[in-house]
Amino acid sequence: MTYRDLSAQALAEQDFDAFLNELHKSLTDGRKDPNEVVRDVLFEIYYGAAQPDREQLSLGARAAYHTFDPRNIATEPEYYADIDHKLYAARKPMIWLWQMFDRSPLGQNALLGIRFRRMLAPMIFRTVGDNFKCWHFVEWSFGYNLSIGNNVVVHRYVLLDDRGGIDIGDNVSISDYANIYSHNHDIYNIHNVETPRTKIGNGVRITYHATVLAGAQVGDNAMVGTSAVVTRNVEPHHIVVGIPAKTVKVKDR
Repeated sequence: MTYRDLSAQALAEQDFDAFLNELHKSLTDGRKDPNEVVRDVLFEIYYGAAQPDREQLSLGARAAYHTFDPRNIATEPEYYADIDHKLYAARKPMIWLWQMFDRSPLGQNALLGIRFRRMLAPMIFRTVGDNFKCWHFVEWSFGYNLSIGNNVVVHRYVLLDDRGGIDIGDNVSISDYANIYSHNHDIYNIHNVETPRTKIGNGVRITYHATVLAGAQVGDNAMVGTSAVVTRNVEPHHIVVGIPAKTVKVKDR
C-alpha cells in the first residue's frame, strides 16, 4: 500500500518551500545563533508576528517569549547523568524546534510537517537515510545515538529511547504508540543504569502499542504484534505476539 500524492494550493506550496528553505539556511549558515533562530521562528509560528519589543509585552507574554528560546528550557534527557552535554547542546535548538512545531497548528499539517521533520532529522540524529517519513509527537532521548535507515516510517506518539543507542534498518515501519528502549534500571538500585544497544533489522514492522526492551535485536523482516513486549531477540522473519513476546508464525521467505 502506497501513500496518496497530496499537495496544497500553489501559493501555499510556494510559501511552504520558501519557509523551509529559509529556515534551513538560517540554522546552518553560521550567521546567527541557532537558539535565536528557533526563538524567533517559534514566536512567529505561535503569535503570527516578528520578534517583539520585550518591554511592550505583559509578564505572561514575556515568560512565553523566553520559553521559545532553547537556552531557557530544560528537557528531561538533560537531567540524565550519562548525557554527552556537548553533543546534546549542538542538537538542542533543533530538538526544541521540532517539539514545539509539533504542538503548533502548523505541526498538524502533514503537507508541511513531514518535510519539516525530514529537514531537521539530519541535524539531530546520528544518521538518517533517504525518504524518512515521521508523523507528529514522536519523542526520543538524546538523538545523537539514533541511526535510521532508508524508507523508514515512524507514526504518531512513538518513543525512541536512544540512551544506549538504537539502530533502525531500511524499510522499517513503526506504528502509533510503539516504544523502543535502550536503557534499563537495576532491580535493587534504581540509580544503576545499563544502556545496551537495541537493533531493529531491515523490513521490520513494529505494530501498535508494541514495546521493544533494551538490548533486544529484532531480525530482518520480523513483525512485532500489537501490544507485544519484546524481552529477547526476535529471529528474522518471525512474527511475535504477547507478553513476553513469543513466536506464533514464521513468514514464508
